[in-house]
Amino acid sequence: MLLVCLIWGINFSVMKRAIVEVPPLAFTAVRFTLASLVLWLVLRIREGPVAFPAGSVWRLIVLGVLGNTLYQLAFILGLVHTTATNSALLIATVPMLVAVLGALLGLEKLTARVGWGIAVATVGVVVIEVTRGVVLTSSTLLGDGLTLLAALSWAGYTVGIRPLTGSISPLRLTAFTMITGTPGLLLVGLPQALRHDWWRVGIVGWGGLAYAALFSLTLAYLLFNTSVRDVGASRSAVYLCVTPAIAALVAWAVLGERPHPVQGIGALLIIAGVLITRWPSSPPA
Repeated sequence: MLLVCLIWGINFSVMKRAIVEVPPLAFTAVRFTLASLVLWLVLRIREGPVAFPAGSVWRLIVLGVLGNTLYQLAFILGLVHTTATNSALLIATVPMLVAVLGALLGLEKLTARVGWGIAVATVGVVVIEVTRGVVLTSSTLLGDGLTLLAALSWAGYTVGIRPLTGSISPLRLTAFTMITGTPGLLLVGLPQALRHDWWRVGIVGWGGLAYAALFSLTLAYLLFNTSVRDVGASRSAVYLCVTPAIAALVAWAVLGERPHPVQGIGALLIIAGVLITRWPSSPPA
């Protein structure tokens, strides 16, 4: 999960540079199409025939639409109508939403230790983002609502894949949810992609597409789904609080966005929250 957070933390700066050369919806459509093709090929080589497991077709389609189509569209369109800080802060509610949804559906038991860890890590994210400046006005309401919908979508996806991880391999689960989630993104992004002059895209744009498809989607999703299988949805999701801290450090190095000293306190709280969730519940025998 720390590797996932590193990949996604870097991805913020990568995409910020890349979408200067490639429009956002076209960028999303192309990177998901590329990731789907790569995952299909890897699955075909590693596990043989690419066929949906019996009895899981519709569940995989719903999860693909929820965790990819709906999440990506709500996140991107939300970002257009709100600030980057508001967006990051609302996405940071995912660990709490995962824990609550998992408990309500009876899929995971929310222990006091995990609850405290999520709370501490979330406070750390709030400290980091509030320092950057949160704007709550009528002009951001639409964007904030869409971003909250994105957070709910990813939380639903995270909780929804847990029951399937025992019967379907992480690779097959990642491939099928990616493939079923891509058509909607391709449909929405195709008009923008067809209008764009791809000959003018330079190494930054193509490199950003390659990174966002092969690392941020293919590798990171596979690792995330593996973590959900091994340690559960809530304990996996709390690590997502680390991503804003990594994103801030990478943006400082790559984009020159100097972090505020107070954000260091937020980073320490995030680390503390993650450690709390990982702390043994009882001394080893």
